[in-house]
Amino acid sequence: MSKQEFRLENEYPYNRQGPARWVWSHLWRYPFLPLLVTVTAVINNFAYGFIQVFIGRAFDLILSADWETRALLLLAASAFGAATTQGMVGLVRNYANEFIAQRMERDARDELYVSLLGKSQTFHGKQRIGDIMARATNDVRTLNIMFSPGVMLIVDGFLGIVAPIVLITTVNPRLLLVPGLFLTAFVITIWDYARQLNPVSEAMRQQFGVMNAGLAEAVSGIEVVKGSAQERQEVEKFVKNAASFRDYFIKQGIIQARYLPLLMFSIFLSFGFLHALWLWRQGALTLGQVVTFMGLFGVLRFPTFVSIFSFNLAALGIASARRILELINAESDLDENEAGHEELIRGQVTFENVRFGYNGSPVIENISFTAQPGETVAIVGQTGSGKTTLTRLINRIFDVKDGRVLIDGVDVRHWSLESLRSQISTIEQDIFLFSRSIADNIAFGCAGATREAIVHAAKEAQAHDFITSFAQGYETEVGERGVMLSGGQRQRLAIARAFLTNPCILILDDSTSAIDSATEDQIQQAMRRISHQRTTFLITHRLSQIRWADRILVLRRGKLVDQGVHEELLERSEAYRRIFARYD
Repeated sequence: MSKQEFRLENEYPYNRQGPARWVWSHLWRYPFLPLLVTVTAVINNFAYGFIQVFIGRAFDLILSADWETRALLLLAASAFGAATTQGMVGLVRNYANEFIAQRMERDARDELYVSLLGKSQTFHGKQRIGDIMARATNDVRTLNIMFSPGVMLIVDGFLGIVAPIVLITTVNPRLLLVPGLFLTAFVITIWDYARQLNPVSEAMRQQFGVMNAGLAEAVSGIEVVKGSAQERQEVEKFVKNAASFRDYFIKQGIIQARYLPLLMFSIFLSFGFLHALWLWRQGALTLGQVVTFMGLFGVLRFPTFVSIFSFNLAALGIASARRILELINAESDLDENEAGHEELIRGQVTFENVRFGYNGSPVIENISFTAQPGETVAIVGQTGSGKTTLTRLINRIFDVKDGRVLIDGVDVRHWSLESLRSQISTIEQDIFLFSRSIADNIAFGCAGATREAIVHAAKEAQAHDFITSFAQGYETEVGERGVMLSGGQRQRLAIARAFLTNPCILILDDSTSAIDSATEDQIQQAMRRISHQRTTFLITHRLSQIRWADRILVLRRGKLVDQGVHEELLERSEAYRRIFARYD
């Protein structure tokens, strides 16, 4: 099993060793349903075949000299009974198969979603959101279509071959000659068809992901696109990707246009009729048996016809399953460590000779320091000095390459990830809000929070006044990523969210950059009140915040060049004075 930051308890053990095995394991999670589909399909196809048998017997009956009306009515009733049976079991088969398809789609989407939540930040940083969305929506939906109608038609088509062949054998084994030759040609042409179609289906699914990813990026970055007057370039890019997707559809259509099995069926049907008449002329068959044979041979047209798109649906489904499995099976950098250390964090944070980098490029080198419980630590440095990266090692967004990060004397890698992160809150400059109500956004991460607690946190973050100015107050929907709010309003909601969760360790990454000075002063007062109860890491360019820190870490090109209080660093650290002068 691949490492995951999060997984559900008692997760169903799907076989993820390949797309076909994975689909099969999903199917056999509900073993009664595929069995029901198979049994009803057998009854359905044999019932349809017996209709042809009864018709043939009726011809023999009326060609005899002394036939009775009662016997003909009995054959008609038998044909009606077979047709009724076919219709009834067909309904059961369709229902069971549709149930499988819907369960398959639901379970696959759940599995993929849980898997994505369990991936590390490093993994998500390398992905294109549009491509992930294409896999989570369109590819998962294709699995549904693969089963209904795809697999149902394949099963029905297979039994639509078996039933007529068995019944033809009961009429006269010599009649199997032409159907046997047809089935041989059918298998060969289907194999060649699938060989040509599968790579096109795979490429088509991949190109859909590329097209969707480009579209999602353009829409998400619409402000940048318009601000840079790049609408035409983005349109050209999308048209190019859409044209490639269209070309694969055309290539698929060309392959389907050259579909040979239907031509083979028409040719062999003619030979079968000729062969049956030759046997009749020899006296080996009755005329009714010739009619029965032709009716049963005609049944083979259905599986021949549906194979042109049922195999295509199956090929698309397997291609989609492969794309989904690529995400699910992708290794994550971090492990949930469910059996890891769990306790209430006191707040001592220690870095011991920590090194870290991205893609082999060092970002943090040999950093060591200790923050005591309740201490406020400001981190200053030029852009790119590793300030944000350093704080992300505390809650294991990333893991150190060398050295150790300890909380209360325990390596963060030995903590249960859920216990660790639930007690650490981070507020960043780029605030993410969900497309939900203001109350839901503040309460995110604090399930079961009362309205009184939400309002109190909002007041502490100086957000209550602007919230109540909206017509719907705390029930106001903030829109995608909080688009309905200003930058300062989003930051205050994030601060309220942090106040509500009452973390043991608080990380503030330039969290008041979009807030005016008067509001910032009020928020700082609230922060100072709660910071005495928790360890606080502060990344900021605001001098007022730097000054009240208990300790200041000075970073330069990923190295800790000095640490101390404001007055000490002004006296002895040239790097700090240079940074301080730039801020001032």
